Amino acid sequence: MPIAGIYGPDNFGSPARAHPGQPALHRISAAERARALPMPSLEWTPEVERATAHLYERVKNVISPVEWPLMAPYVKAINQLKKERDAVILAHNYQTPEIFHCVADIGGDSLQLAVEATKVKSGIIVQCGVHFMAETSKILNPHKTVLIPDQRAGCSLASSITGADVRLLRERFPGVPVVAYVNTSADVKAEVDICCTSSNALQVVESLNAPTVIFLPDQYLAKYVASQTNVKIIAWKGACEVHERFTGAELRAAREADPSVQIIAHPECPPDVLAEADFTGSTAHMINWVRNTHPKRVVMITECSMADNVKAELPDVEMVRPCNLCPHMKRITLPKILDSLIYLREEITIDPAIAEKARRSVERMINLKN
Repeated sequence: MPIAGIYGPDNFGSPARAHPGQPALHRISAAERARALPMPSLEWTPEVERATAHLYERVKNVISPVEWPLMAPYVKAINQLKKERDAVILAHNYQTPEIFHCVADIGGDSLQLAVEATKVKSGIIVQCGVHFMAETSKILNPHKTVLIPDQRAGCSLASSITGADVRLLRERFPGVPVVAYVNTSADVKAEVDICCTSSNALQVVESLNAPTVIFLPDQYLAKYVASQTNVKIIAWKGACEVHERFTGAELRAAREADPSVQIIAHPECPPDVLAEADFTGSTAHMINWVRNTHPKRVVMITECSMADNVKAELPDVEMVRPCNLCPHMKRITLPKILDSLIYLREEITIDPAIAEKARRSVERMINLKN
């Protein structure tokens, strides 16, 4: 059914505020220097070439032989430092191939990473994604050290809403349960009833057995969920700056150029985009669709690096652009991951009281049975 209502900061007389907890990168502190490990050699040598040859096999279809000698020394150093630090690297599907396929221990979409974060045995988690993902790992692992290679890796969705906004929504709609997309800050997660990802949004909404549900902050995911259920959805005026830029006209042009091309889209895209797609699903569902369908040519309407990561795995599937880059995901690089492991920076900290409340909403999502 159509969205029952859509609200934003302007409805409460206040503008959207910046995402909390994203200070500018700072110089290496004395404390960081005290616990630092020696900087490894970053030269391209025959030893490095041999040690990373099996990893290059994974990405040779998307990383050229010219580029690999610049990346391989970092790959070798990071993989060695993980062992020394007892660290595990979690990487989102939007990370670049040299990160996703060559240094990550666990890769996946937001739901997969949230679930896997609860199983991590290592004392240190390095989150290769954006800030809210690192916060989610910390929420689920309060006694572990969680690092993000760049604190500035934010999210337009997470920055569109605050915990105070959620409290005002509850005042306006008393008794209506609130679902928060995981693309939100810990402050927001602490104020809602349950979290969801694009993989399980519909399931989460319907699990509440309520006639009306507040769904935030992605207005387009809310519209997609509303089209799949009889539950009335009250939405928030947030949007992903990557997916919002796609248009239905782009997809029609791609299909006119090649009527045989398959188009798959993420539900964070506007409705006119989803109307043109052959399949709509989360990043994990999109990847599985390509694996199972094995199309000759496919347009993946999402972040560019995911298409590269799928291409690395399925070289015979031609990935046709358009795609858009996430500027926040691209703040995470091999050199920054290396610095994170050497100096144990940048560490995620969350107020324990907020973390405890946020943990409940995340764990409700994880424990939701199919």
